[in-house]
Amino acid sequence: MVEHRTDLTDGVDDDDALDAYSQLVTAVAETLAPAVASVRLRGRRGSGSAVVFDPRGVLVTSAHVVGRIDNGTATFTDGRQFTFHVVGRDPLSDLAALRVDGQGLTAARLGDAARLRVGQLVVAIGNPLGFAGSVTAGVVSALGRSLPTREGAVTRLVENVIQTDAALNPGNSGGALADARGRVVGINTAVAGVGLGLAVPVDDATLSIVSALVSEGRYRRAYLGIAGGSRPLPPRVRDAVGRGAGVEVVQVMAGSPADHAGITVEDIVVGVDGEPVTELGDLQRLLGGERIGRQIRLHVVRDGQLRQLTVVPSELRG
Repeated sequence: MVEHRTDLTDGVDDDDALDAYSQLVTAVAETLAPAVASVRLRGRRGSGSAVVFDPRGVLVTSAHVVGRIDNGTATFTDGRQFTFHVVGRDPLSDLAALRVDGQGLTAARLGDAARLRVGQLVVAIGNPLGFAGSVTAGVVSALGRSLPTREGAVTRLVENVIQTDAALNPGNSGGALADARGRVVGINTAVAGVGLGLAVPVDDATLSIVSALVSEGRYRRAYLGIAGGSRPLPPRVRDAVGRGAGVEVVQVMAGSPADHAGITVEDIVVGVDGEPVTELGDLQRLLGGERIGRQIRLHVVRDGQLRQLTVVPSELRG
């Protein structure tokens, strides 16, 4: 006797059978997949991913995906393939800009990583292991992580990196991390461990870097010559400056702008030209190329007292 089993979805339309979670992920994938390409570099095995930021042919990927290679091919999910060239790369943010001579490209909608919350749904789209248009989903598992990067002799921390449990594999680097509305909030950059991935946040700082890479081929940063980390401020100082932490100087490079300005170990930087500094990311953000070669006011706490020092940053070079 054959037992008849009734499927719970018998008589139910496939669209109706999709739960809310599936509908969100499906919608994001359908919206964003046309804006994500598989990239292959000439003379190198393996592949990565890239995201269309501008329909006129500007794609963004991870700097480590392209390395020092200048050309390659970008293939989209509809089968179209274009030759690209690298117009700019910035290993210290792990971002690179590509340009293709293609028409009718679909640009991704961009979000703001600053609005993300732990536990929020995110969708990763890329080309892991060469499989184009692959989609994984998960949640933001942590925010505020740091990603160490290096260019030549210079090392830097990319601040506020997004940590997600959406599965990432080789080839996902340079692909999109999107929110539930299909807006790109991160560029996938690394696998941090089993079940954990990292993405460079898409925010005002990232867009500024990308714009400079497209227009100038590089992103310039001002250099002080200090190393440090966030430190809570004493109560009296905290009340005076209106913030709870600053960046404590733990090393001053000999002959650097900071050295010439008299900055010393254990100084706590709390501001640049009146802008607040509470963590290393604030300091890095405020040291853009526009401050190279001109005097800036550095507000520091020394021996419990607020002081103002004048510094002339040089250009950070690898």
